Amino acid sequence: MNQPLMDHATQTMAAGSKSFNTAAKLFDAQTRRSALMLYAWCRHCDDVIDGQALGFAADAQPGSPVQRLAALRTQTERAFKGEPMAEPAFAAFQEVALAHAIPAQQAFDHLEGYAMDVRNESYFTLDDTLRYCYHVAGVVGLMMAQVMGVRDGAVLDRACDLGLAFQLTNIARDIVEDAEAGRCYLPEQWLGEAGLDRGNYAAPPHRAALAQVAARLLREAEPYYHSAQAGLADLPLRSAWAIATARGVYREIGVKVHHAGENAWARRQGTSKSEKLLLLMRGAGQAVTSRMARTPPRPATLWQRPR
Repeated sequence: MNQPLMDHATQTMAAGSKSFNTAAKLFDAQTRRSALMLYAWCRHCDDVIDGQALGFAADAQPGSPVQRLAALRTQTERAFKGEPMAEPAFAAFQEVALAHAIPAQQAFDHLEGYAMDVRNESYFTLDDTLRYCYHVAGVVGLMMAQVMGVRDGAVLDRACDLGLAFQLTNIARDIVEDAEAGRCYLPEQWLGEAGLDRGNYAAPPHRAALAQVAARLLREAEPYYHSAQAGLADLPLRSAWAIATARGVYREIGVKVHHAGENAWARRQGTSKSEKLLLLMRGAGQAVTSRMARTPPRPATLWQRPR
Protein backbone atom coordinates (compact mmCIF):
# COMPACT_ATOMS: atom_id res chain seq x y z
CA MET A 1 0.00 0.00 0.00
CA ASN A 2 1.22 3.50 -0.86
CA GLN A 3 0.60 5.11 2.54
CA PRO A 4 1.56 8.69 1.54
CA LEU A 5 -1.11 8.58 -1.17
CA MET A 6 -3.66 7.30 1.32
CA ASP A 7 -2.71 9.98 3.84
CA HIS A 8 -3.10 12.65 1.16
CA ALA A 9 -6.53 11.31 0.15
CA THR A 10 -7.72 11.04 3.75
CA GLN A 11 -6.69 14.61 4.53
CA THR A 12 -8.34 15.85 1.33
CA MET A 13 -11.64 14.19 2.19
CA ALA A 14 -11.60 15.38 5.81
CA ALA A 15 -11.03 18.99 4.76
CA GLY A 16 -13.00 19.05 1.53
CA SER A 17 -16.25 17.21 2.28
CA LYS A 18 -17.39 16.79 5.86
CA SER A 19 -20.71 15.44 4.58
CA PHE A 20 -19.23 12.50 2.65
CA ASN A 21 -16.33 11.98 5.06
CA THR A 22 -18.68 10.56 7.71
CA ALA A 23 -20.15 8.05 5.29
CA ALA A 24 -16.78 7.05 3.79
CA LYS A 25 -15.62 5.71 7.16
CA LEU A 26 -18.25 2.96 6.85
CA PHE A 27 -16.71 1.33 3.77
CA ASP A 28 -14.49 -1.72 4.11
CA ALA A 29 -10.79 -0.80 4.07
CA GLN A 30 -10.13 -1.39 0.36
CA THR A 31 -13.29 0.33 -0.84
CA ARG A 32 -12.64 3.27 1.47
CA ARG A 33 -9.12 3.63 0.11
CA SER A 34 -10.35 3.72 -3.47
CA ALA A 35 -13.27 6.05 -2.69
CA LEU A 36 -11.00 8.52 -0.88
CA MET A 37 -8.44 8.50 -3.66
CA LEU A 38 -11.08 9.04 -6.32
CA TYR A 39 -12.46 11.94 -4.29
CA ALA A 40 -8.95 13.42 -3.96
CA TRP A 41 -8.69 13.58 -7.76
CA CYS A 42 -12.11 15.18 -8.16
CA ARG A 43 -11.29 17.76 -5.48
CA HIS A 44 -7.91 18.49 -7.06
CA CYS A 45 -9.44 19.09 -10.50
CA ASP A 46 -12.06 21.40 -9.01
CA ASP A 47 -9.44 23.37 -7.12
CA VAL A 48 -7.15 23.68 -10.15
CA ILE A 49 -9.93 25.19 -12.25
CA ASP A 50 -11.10 27.55 -9.48
CA GLY A 51 -7.60 28.47 -8.31
CA GLN A 52 -8.39 27.18 -4.82
CA ALA A 53 -7.13 24.66 -2.29
CA LEU A 54 -9.79 22.32 -0.83
CA GLY A 55 -12.48 24.76 -1.86
CA PHE A 56 -10.87 27.83 -0.29
CA ALA A 57 -8.94 30.75 -1.74
CA ALA A 58 -5.29 29.99 -2.44
CA ASP A 59 -2.30 31.48 -4.19
CA ALA A 60 -2.90 32.15 -7.87
CA GLN A 61 -2.21 29.15 -10.09
CA PRO A 62 -0.25 29.55 -13.33
CA GLY A 63 -2.07 29.82 -16.64
CA SER A 64 -5.64 30.66 -17.55
CA PRO A 65 -8.55 28.37 -16.63
CA VAL A 66 -8.57 27.13 -20.24
CA GLN A 67 -4.88 26.23 -20.00
CA ARG A 68 -5.33 24.57 -16.62
CA LEU A 69 -8.22 22.51 -17.98
CA ALA A 70 -6.09 21.39 -20.92
CA ALA A 71 -3.37 20.34 -18.47
CA LEU A 72 -5.88 18.29 -16.46
CA ARG A 73 -7.01 16.52 -19.61
CA THR A 74 -3.41 15.76 -20.58
CA GLN A 75 -2.59 14.39 -17.13
CA THR A 76 -5.75 12.27 -17.19
CA GLU A 77 -4.73 10.78 -20.55
CA ARG A 78 -1.30 9.98 -19.12
CA ALA A 79 -2.86 8.37 -16.05
CA PHE A 80 -4.89 5.98 -18.19
CA LYS A 81 -1.77 5.10 -20.19
CA GLY A 82 -0.06 4.05 -16.98
CA GLU A 83 2.62 6.73 -17.13
CA PRO A 84 4.33 7.87 -13.89
CA MET A 85 2.28 10.50 -12.02
CA ALA A 86 4.11 13.10 -9.91
CA GLU A 87 0.96 14.87 -8.66
CA PRO A 88 -0.44 12.88 -5.68
CA ALA A 89 -4.06 13.35 -6.75
CA PHE A 90 -3.31 11.93 -10.19
CA ALA A 91 -1.23 9.09 -8.77
CA ALA A 92 -4.21 8.25 -6.57
CA PHE A 93 -6.63 8.46 -9.49
CA GLN A 94 -4.42 6.29 -11.67
CA GLU A 95 -4.37 3.55 -9.03
CA VAL A 96 -8.16 3.60 -8.71
CA ALA A 97 -8.97 3.91 -12.41
CA LEU A 98 -6.72 1.07 -13.49
CA ALA A 99 -7.57 -1.23 -10.58
CA HIS A 100 -11.33 -0.89 -11.10
CA ALA A 101 -11.31 -0.60 -14.91
CA ILE A 102 -13.08 2.76 -14.84
CA PRO A 103 -13.80 3.81 -18.44
CA ALA A 104 -11.69 6.75 -19.54
CA GLN A 105 -14.78 8.39 -21.01
CA GLN A 106 -16.25 8.76 -17.52
CA ALA A 107 -13.19 10.66 -16.31
CA PHE A 108 -13.36 12.95 -19.34
CA ASP A 109 -17.10 13.37 -18.83
CA HIS A 110 -16.26 14.67 -15.36
CA LEU A 111 -13.69 17.10 -16.74
CA GLU A 112 -16.38 18.37 -19.12
CA GLY A 113 -18.22 19.68 -16.05
CA TYR A 114 -15.27 21.94 -15.30
CA ALA A 115 -15.17 22.94 -18.97
CA MET A 116 -18.78 24.05 -18.67
CA ASP A 117 -17.73 26.34 -15.83
CA VAL A 118 -14.76 27.64 -17.80
CA ARG A 119 -17.09 28.45 -20.71
CA ASN A 120 -19.53 30.05 -18.23
CA GLU A 121 -22.40 28.15 -19.82
CA SER A 122 -26.00 29.16 -19.24
CA TYR A 123 -28.74 26.74 -18.24
CA PHE A 124 -32.13 27.59 -19.65
CA THR A 125 -34.17 24.49 -18.75
CA LEU A 126 -34.05 21.90 -15.98
CA ASP A 127 -32.63 19.42 -18.49
CA ASP A 128 -29.74 21.81 -19.08
CA THR A 129 -29.08 21.96 -15.33
CA LEU A 130 -29.30 18.16 -15.06
CA ARG A 131 -26.75 17.81 -17.85
CA TYR A 132 -24.36 19.92 -15.78
CA CYS A 133 -25.21 17.86 -12.69
CA TYR A 134 -24.35 14.70 -14.59
CA HIS A 135 -20.88 15.93 -15.50
CA VAL A 136 -19.91 17.26 -12.07
CA ALA A 137 -21.61 14.65 -9.86
CA GLY A 138 -23.62 11.99 -11.68
CA VAL A 139 -20.57 10.54 -13.38
CA VAL A 140 -18.74 10.60 -10.03
CA GLY A 141 -21.56 8.39 -8.74
CA LEU A 142 -20.86 6.01 -11.63
CA MET A 143 -17.16 5.84 -10.82
CA MET A 144 -17.79 5.43 -7.09
CA ALA A 145 -20.22 2.58 -7.77
CA GLN A 146 -17.60 0.79 -9.84
CA VAL A 147 -15.17 1.15 -6.95
CA MET A 148 -17.81 -0.76 -4.93
CA GLY A 149 -17.86 -3.53 -7.53
CA VAL A 150 -20.97 -2.52 -9.47
CA ARG A 151 -21.03 -3.38 -13.17
CA ASP A 152 -24.75 -3.75 -13.88
CA GLY A 153 -26.03 -0.84 -15.98
CA ALA A 154 -29.34 -0.56 -14.13
CA VAL A 155 -27.55 -0.27 -10.79
CA LEU A 156 -25.15 2.29 -12.25
CA ASP A 157 -28.20 4.34 -13.25
CA ARG A 158 -29.18 4.48 -9.56
CA ALA A 159 -25.67 5.61 -8.62
CA CYS A 160 -25.85 8.36 -11.22
CA ASP A 161 -29.25 9.39 -9.82
CA LEU A 162 -27.72 9.86 -6.38
CA GLY A 163 -25.04 12.11 -7.86
CA LEU A 164 -27.73 14.16 -9.59
CA ALA A 165 -29.67 14.50 -6.33
CA PHE A 166 -26.52 15.55 -4.46
CA GLN A 167 -25.71 18.23 -7.01
CA LEU A 168 -29.24 19.62 -7.16
CA THR A 169 -29.02 19.96 -3.37
CA ASN A 170 -25.60 21.61 -3.62
CA ILE A 171 -26.90 24.10 -6.17
CA ALA A 172 -29.83 25.05 -3.94
CA ARG A 173 -27.56 25.44 -0.90
CA ASP A 174 -24.91 27.47 -2.74
CA ILE A 175 -27.05 29.74 -4.94
CA VAL A 176 -25.83 33.02 -3.46
CA GLU A 177 -22.22 31.86 -3.07
CA ASP A 178 -22.16 30.75 -6.71
CA ALA A 179 -23.72 34.03 -7.81
CA GLU A 180 -20.93 35.93 -6.08
CA ALA A 181 -18.48 33.88 -8.18
CA GLY A 182 -20.41 34.79 -11.33
CA ARG A 183 -22.01 31.38 -11.79
CA CYS A 184 -25.68 30.45 -12.08
CA TYR A 185 -26.85 26.85 -12.39
CA LEU A 186 -30.56 27.54 -11.90
CA PRO A 187 -32.78 27.09 -14.97
CA GLU A 188 -33.20 30.59 -16.39
CA GLN A 189 -36.69 29.59 -17.47
CA TRP A 190 -37.58 29.15 -13.80
CA LEU A 191 -36.05 32.48 -12.88
CA GLY A 192 -38.20 34.21 -15.48
CA GLU A 193 -41.32 32.49 -14.19
CA ALA A 194 -40.46 33.81 -10.69
CA GLY A 195 -39.98 37.36 -12.01
CA LEU A 196 -36.20 37.16 -11.71
CA ASP A 197 -33.26 37.19 -14.10
CA ARG A 198 -29.53 36.47 -13.98
CA GLY A 199 -28.80 40.05 -13.07
CA ASN A 200 -30.93 40.26 -9.93
CA TYR A 201 -31.92 36.79 -8.69
CA ALA A 202 -29.39 36.66 -5.83
CA ALA A 203 -29.95 40.21 -4.56
CA PRO A 204 -31.25 40.36 -0.95
CA PRO A 205 -34.58 42.03 -1.88
CA HIS A 206 -35.45 38.96 -4.01
CA ARG A 207 -34.72 36.24 -1.44
CA ALA A 208 -38.38 35.27 -0.99
CA ALA A 209 -38.78 34.60 -4.72
CA LEU A 210 -35.38 32.89 -4.81
CA ALA A 211 -36.44 30.61 -1.96
CA GLN A 212 -39.36 29.42 -4.09
CA VAL A 213 -37.01 28.61 -6.95
CA ALA A 214 -34.71 26.72 -4.56
CA ALA A 215 -37.67 24.79 -3.15
CA ARG A 216 -38.67 23.82 -6.69
CA LEU A 217 -35.14 22.54 -7.37
CA LEU A 218 -35.16 20.51 -4.16
CA ARG A 219 -38.50 18.96 -5.11
CA GLU A 220 -36.93 17.89 -8.39
CA ALA A 221 -34.15 16.18 -6.42
CA GLU A 222 -36.57 13.95 -4.51
CA PRO A 223 -37.28 11.31 -7.20
CA TYR A 224 -33.52 10.94 -7.73
CA TYR A 225 -32.97 10.41 -4.00
CA HIS A 226 -35.80 7.86 -4.07
CA SER A 227 -34.31 6.06 -7.07
CA ALA A 228 -30.90 5.91 -5.38
CA GLN A 229 -32.39 4.38 -2.24
CA ALA A 230 -33.95 1.65 -4.36
CA GLY A 231 -30.47 0.69 -5.55
CA LEU A 232 -29.06 -0.01 -2.07
CA ALA A 233 -29.92 -3.70 -2.26
CA ASP A 234 -27.47 -4.20 -5.11
CA LEU A 235 -24.48 -2.89 -3.15
CA PRO A 236 -22.34 -4.85 -0.67
CA LEU A 237 -23.82 -4.34 2.80
CA ARG A 238 -21.14 -1.99 4.15
CA SER A 239 -21.18 0.03 0.95
CA ALA A 240 -24.98 0.21 1.15
CA TRP A 241 -24.65 1.53 4.71
CA ALA A 242 -22.16 4.19 3.61
CA ILE A 243 -24.27 5.28 0.65
CA ALA A 244 -27.50 5.32 2.65
CA THR A 245 -25.78 7.53 5.22
CA ALA A 246 -24.39 9.91 2.60
CA ARG A 247 -27.82 10.06 0.99
CA GLY A 248 -29.39 10.94 4.34
CA VAL A 249 -26.82 13.64 5.14
CA TYR A 250 -27.14 15.40 1.78
CA ARG A 251 -30.91 15.15 1.71
CA GLU A 252 -31.05 16.66 5.21
CA ILE A 253 -29.07 19.66 3.94
CA GLY A 254 -31.77 20.16 1.32
CA VAL A 255 -34.48 19.91 3.97
CA LYS A 256 -32.75 22.64 5.94
CA VAL A 257 -32.44 24.90 2.90
CA HIS A 258 -36.14 24.43 2.21
CA HIS A 259 -37.22 25.07 5.79
CA ALA A 260 -35.03 28.17 6.12
CA GLY A 261 -36.79 29.82 3.18
CA GLU A 262 -35.43 33.25 2.36
CA ASN A 263 -32.93 32.92 5.23
CA ALA A 264 -31.34 29.81 3.70
CA TRP A 265 -28.23 31.69 2.59
CA ALA A 266 -27.57 33.67 5.77
CA ARG A 267 -25.13 30.89 6.63
CA ARG A 268 -24.00 27.70 4.94
CA GLN A 269 -26.46 24.92 5.69
CA GLY A 270 -25.05 21.66 7.05
CA THR A 271 -25.58 18.89 9.58
CA SER A 272 -24.25 18.68 13.14
CA LYS A 273 -22.30 15.75 14.57
CA SER A 274 -25.38 14.53 16.44
CA GLU A 275 -27.47 14.74 13.28
CA LYS A 276 -24.83 12.82 11.35
CA LEU A 277 -24.82 10.12 14.06
CA LEU A 278 -28.60 9.79 13.81
CA LEU A 279 -28.42 9.59 10.02
CA LEU A 280 -25.64 7.01 10.29
CA MET A 281 -27.87 4.78 12.43
CA ARG A 282 -30.81 5.36 10.11
CA GLY A 283 -28.59 4.44 7.17
CA ALA A 284 -27.72 1.14 8.82
CA GLY A 285 -31.41 0.32 9.07
CA GLN A 286 -32.00 1.24 5.43
CA ALA A 287 -29.06 -0.89 4.28
CA VAL A 288 -30.41 -3.94 6.11
CA THR A 289 -34.05 -3.54 5.13
CA SER A 290 -33.08 -2.96 1.48
CA ARG A 291 -32.23 -6.68 1.36
CA MET A 292 -35.85 -7.53 2.09
CA ALA A 293 -37.57 -5.18 -0.36
CA ARG A 294 -38.36 -5.67 -4.03
CA THR A 295 -36.50 -3.18 -6.20
CA PRO A 296 -39.02 -1.14 -8.22
CA PRO A 297 -38.23 -0.18 -11.81
CA ARG A 298 -36.51 3.13 -12.33
CA PRO A 299 -39.08 5.74 -13.44
CA ALA A 300 -38.86 6.47 -17.14
CA THR A 301 -39.45 10.16 -16.42
CA LEU A 302 -36.04 10.58 -14.78
CA TRP A 303 -33.18 12.16 -16.72
CA GLN A 304 -31.16 9.42 -18.42
CA ARG A 305 -27.38 9.45 -18.34
CA PRO A 306 -25.43 9.18 -21.62
CA ARG A 307 -24.62 5.62 -22.66
